[in-house]
Amino acid sequence: MHEDLLLLDTIKLNFSEAGLHLMNITIGLIMFGVALGIKMENFKKVFLQPKAVFAGLMSQYLLLPALTFLAVWIFDDYITPSVAFGMLLVASCPGGNVSNFISSVAKGNVELSVSLTALGTVLAVLLTPANFAFWGGLYSNTSPLLRPIEIDPLEMFRTVFIILGLPVIAGISFSKRFPMITQKIIGPIRSISLLLFALFIVIAFRNNFDYFVRYIDWIFLIVLIHHLMALASGYLFAASWGLNRINRRTIGIETSIQNSGLALVLLFNPRIFPPELNMGGMAFIAAWWGIWHIVAGLSVAGFWAKFRPAKQLANG
Repeated sequence: MHEDLLLLDTIKLNFSEAGLHLMNITIGLIMFGVALGIKMENFKKVFLQPKAVFAGLMSQYLLLPALTFLAVWIFDDYITPSVAFGMLLVASCPGGNVSNFISSVAKGNVELSVSLTALGTVLAVLLTPANFAFWGGLYSNTSPLLRPIEIDPLEMFRTVFIILGLPVIAGISFSKRFPMITQKIIGPIRSISLLLFALFIVIAFRNNFDYFVRYIDWIFLIVLIHHLMALASGYLFAASWGLNRINRRTIGIETSIQNSGLALVLLFNPRIFPPELNMGGMAFIAAWWGIWHIVAGLSVAGFWAKFRPAKQLANG
């Protein structure tokens, strides 16, 4: 590995306290907006269409983290430790809410996409900390480049619950109690929250532009390969379950659209990742993934939309 790349791990990115608070609030607002669109019917989908839902959840929370660990283990000599942890952290996060829009562009199964996002977000409170603690700990013990690292899964659970759990509970409760108001505010809330998150990313890159220019070609390649792996594994895993093309597309998209904003929130919590761990590469991976999965997702969706099956098959 080139010595210049190892310096990436020691980088201290420029994020102000105000900026971090804005990010936390923005992620909470995004999840509140997602929850406003969650109906109990989404959870009933597990019973009405269990095969596709279970395949999607397994692809998201079992297959992707396992394949990511295998990748960082195989290419350990070519990536830095913090980049490896960044990949594992992103793979442990739930799907991002933009996956529903991308599935609609791809002519996928939007109803399945919404169900997977809803269930995946709820399960993330437990599975995101558990996945990262398991795979991150396993990598820490097998990598010759990294000293053992101990992540407090309870602290991560607490943070995920505050950022995801509470806004989701509040959103579902609000939409159930005030359905008319919900219909009026759901669109503006989602738009405002996404604009705030985009603004945060722009400011973050501006404040760290020199680092970005220095390492973007390397980070771009890693995220490109990781995202392709997520998309292809989700699609092929769905195919192995005998699901139709529409559902394969949907699960491929759900597996490759990750809530990288949550990864950034966790990363900048000093009680989870103390600054002395030298995890500069993690932030680059999470931040660039948040941009790239939208660009790549929409590109793939636009391509798929031209080849929509004539009708949805009965299976899946």
